[in-house]
Amino acid sequence: MTPAEQARAGLTALAALATRVGEEHAGTIAAIADTYITALRAGGTLFFAGNGGSAADAQHIAAEYVVRYGHNRRPLPAVALTTDTSLLTACANDLLARSGDVLVLHSTSGESPNTLRAAQAAKVKGVKVVALLGKGGGALSSLADCALIVPSDETSHIQELHLAVEHIVCAMVENALGL
Repeated sequence: MTPAEQARAGLTALAALATRVGEEHAGTIAAIADTYITALRAGGTLFFAGNGGSAADAQHIAAEYVVRYGHNRRPLPAVALTTDTSLLTACANDLLARSGDVLVLHSTSGESPNTLRAAQAAKVKGVKVVALLGKGGGALSSLADCALIVPSDETSHIQELHLAVEHIVCAMVENALGL
C-alpha cells in the first residue's frame, strides 16, 4: 500500500467510526452535555482526568471551557486534574470535587486503577461521573453515571473520537448556556 493509500484508508476508517458513533450514541452525547450543563448552571465545576494521551485530552478540553471554544466568553469552571502536581497530590488524599460537580474520566480501556478509584471516590461524594471509554468500556463503564464507549479497540481512534465528542459537547454547552 502506498503512503497515499494508507492515508486514505486511515481517514476512511476513522470517518466510518465517527459516523457509527454519531448514529449509535447521539443520545449518550446529548446526556453528557446535559450533565455538564446542569452542573454549570448550578455553580458546579467540571473536573477532567485521564492517563497518557487521555490526560492530554483532558487538559485540552478543560482549556476549552476555561478559555473559550466557539467564541470569546466568560470562563467556565473546569479543571484538568492532570496538569498540576499540587492538584495531583491533593487529589490522592481527597477528591477535590463536591456534590453538584462532574468528574469526566477519559480512558481508552476503562481499567486503569486510578480512574476506577477516582470514580468510586466521586460517587461517595455525590459527584456525577462521566466516562469516555473504548475497548468495551471496562470496569469504569459500570461506575459512570453516563458512559460513552467508542466501539473500537484502536487506542488512537478512541482518543480521536473522545476529543471530537468533547468538542461537540462543548459547543452544545455554550449554546445551552447562551454564551
